[in-house]
Amino acid sequence: MNHEDLLALLGKMTLKEKVGQLVQLDGGCFGAGDMSTGPREKLGVTQEDVDVCGSVLNVLGAEEVRRIQDTYLERSRLKIPLVFMADVIYGYQTCYPIPLGLGATWDPDLIRDDYRLIAGEAVADGCMVTFSPPVDVVRDARWGRCLEMPGEDPYLSSRFATAMVEGFHGDGAPERSIACCVKHFAGYGAPEAGREYNTVDMSEWRFRNEYLPPYKAAVDAGCELVMTSFNTVEGIPATANKWLMDDVLRGEWGFDGPVITDYAAVAELIGHGVAANAREATRLAMNATVDIDMKTPCYAHELEGLVADGEVSMEQVDAACLRVLELKNKLGLFENPYRTCSPERRVEVTCSPERLASARKTCGEALVLLKNEGDVLPLDAGEDGPRVALIGPYANSRDIIGMWAIHADKSRSVTLADAFEEVLGPERFGWAKGCETLDDYSELGDFGKYVGITSGVDDGPSADELETEALALAAAADVVVMALGEHMLQSGEGGARTDITLPAPQKRLLARVRELGKPVVLVLFNGRPLALTDVLDDCDAVLEAWFPGTAGGRAVADVLFGDVNPSGRLTVSFPHNVGQEPLYYAQFSTGRPAKGSAHSGRFVSRYMDAPNEALFPFGYGLSYHTARYENLCVGTGSLRAGEKLRVSVDVTNESQVAGIEVVQLYIHDVAASRVRPMLELRDFARVELAASETRTVEFEIGEDQLRFWTPEHAWASEPGSFEVFVGPNSRDLLAGSFELI
Repeated sequence: MNHEDLLALLGKMTLKEKVGQLVQLDGGCFGAGDMSTGPREKLGVTQEDVDVCGSVLNVLGAEEVRRIQDTYLERSRLKIPLVFMADVIYGYQTCYPIPLGLGATWDPDLIRDDYRLIAGEAVADGCMVTFSPPVDVVRDARWGRCLEMPGEDPYLSSRFATAMVEGFHGDGAPERSIACCVKHFAGYGAPEAGREYNTVDMSEWRFRNEYLPPYKAAVDAGCELVMTSFNTVEGIPATANKWLMDDVLRGEWGFDGPVITDYAAVAELIGHGVAANAREATRLAMNATVDIDMKTPCYAHELEGLVADGEVSMEQVDAACLRVLELKNKLGLFENPYRTCSPERRVEVTCSPERLASARKTCGEALVLLKNEGDVLPLDAGEDGPRVALIGPYANSRDIIGMWAIHADKSRSVTLADAFEEVLGPERFGWAKGCETLDDYSELGDFGKYVGITSGVDDGPSADELETEALALAAAADVVVMALGEHMLQSGEGGARTDITLPAPQKRLLARVRELGKPVVLVLFNGRPLALTDVLDDCDAVLEAWFPGTAGGRAVADVLFGDVNPSGRLTVSFPHNVGQEPLYYAQFSTGRPAKGSAHSGRFVSRYMDAPNEALFPFGYGLSYHTARYENLCVGTGSLRAGEKLRVSVDVTNESQVAGIEVVQLYIHDVAASRVRPMLELRDFARVELAASETRTVEFEIGEDQLRFWTPEHAWASEPGSFEVFVGPNSRDLLAGSFELI
């Protein structure tokens, strides 16, 4: 359908039909026969509202999509099809590592390819728009939604935002591409105290320098929709924030697609205290150019009256409706309202060998080796290798996919026990649960039933019996692998926590196993940085597995037994103590820096009872090889606008094991009109090194990489001195300098 045809269609629509296109309802409202009555009444919408609704939330399954679409089109006067949208964050039924793990690959090209496979699987089962990628910058481990984001750095997050959008789009063929919605715009990752849905309050310069860039990268890459965040921005909730949505997103960035709210966010303007009722909330959201009201009756019931009273213009409604129609037209729904959903194609692509292999490879790159004292890893899988005891709540659990993999097929998950038995056979391997994940499951509430998790202690063995079995197994083994971590529901939306250490029963079990004097390898399953200070001495090696997804068991085994040399590097800082949060590498020096200040040791910017620095810093990760960095060269030592400055470093593999180094380049603007972070990531390279190989790794720095949001409210660089740092992480760096002239 061309643009003139869309305008003609818009001209035929009644106001009620136009408003309907701006309403998104969930599948309960589209149940067969009387099945929809209860959900409609609970939400407060009528059958007439359903009959003109524009989009559907989180209904997938090729047969169900076709049923709902057919029933809807039979009732539709103008035969405008529904668009089906869903949360497909890091996999559909084939589940990849959580995005915090995807970020740890430092491999945007790989993730682009993965997201192409994710798109093909999702569209076959009826998904047309995914609420992804989430690219909020996360700097507080207390926030539960850390797991959905690539990490704490705006540059790296921007690289992944671009790759994810491009991956979802694929080659543009309908059977291999999906429209995507970047979220949560904006600043959602910085709630006060890390508490979910809490206030966000920061200066505009920090907002623009550190939090907006990944969203803009997604917009520049061509994402079709933008989702508003739940938080405030300069005291105004994002869903009602005209400056953010209209001035910045549409005006400055040129975004012309639909803006959709997060779940029930229009109605929540009342809770925020900026609207007295649903009518005011609707007016504020519409005036902020928010097009689609997800899962509230506000637009459906209030918008017509606001137009009649002149508080919202017909032009505003037409513009919003046209953006929705243009999305549907781009997806080809007027020609094929089912797009490419097909039960036959679903069988062909779902958890296909290609996808399972891809998930396994990516998970292998996402795993981060945090400790390897005495080179206890890799374990010997040969006939003369050690007998291994695998112990912990995650030893044989399929709940390794993370809380937001709501469409994943858990039956496909490969557990650690499955993978270990494949490698070692039953003669050299045994597993035991050892303890419950938590002492008290009550903090999880009843959310588990919504994501298919059964939480809590059943009528099985007692705590003493579980521990006795595990200790006996460990005593008979040569090496103990402890599979521990957060409960899957302790992270994710609504998972804010003040205690980010390992749960108490797992720490007790780990300490008891350590007393046996056996080498102990800790494998961590979690959706956020954890404070590990109190358990590090109880293990010889630590492997961060995140929630690794469908192929997680095999990928972890690949690394533990040396088939894969770990190359993952942290994209979030791990604290010594929760009291350090928010914690991130790109700190400011302050006028009294902890290092180098003329003031006495007490009167500087530091903690009395903990270091300022992270336990495991941004960019950190070990491998089975060791590398030496030397001979940093900073070109001519000066840079002019329009030119490039060459930076090079020699990296040598000092071992006989081939591996991958993630070489990282950071910049520090020494003196500027605004304070600048002591370090800012500006480039990186994944470098494959053969045994004993030396490679010269080169970067180019341009003037555009030195820009920031200035006091003049513009992106610009300023002449002066800059430091450049290169190394394997944000702590262990070679230093050089140059001048911008």
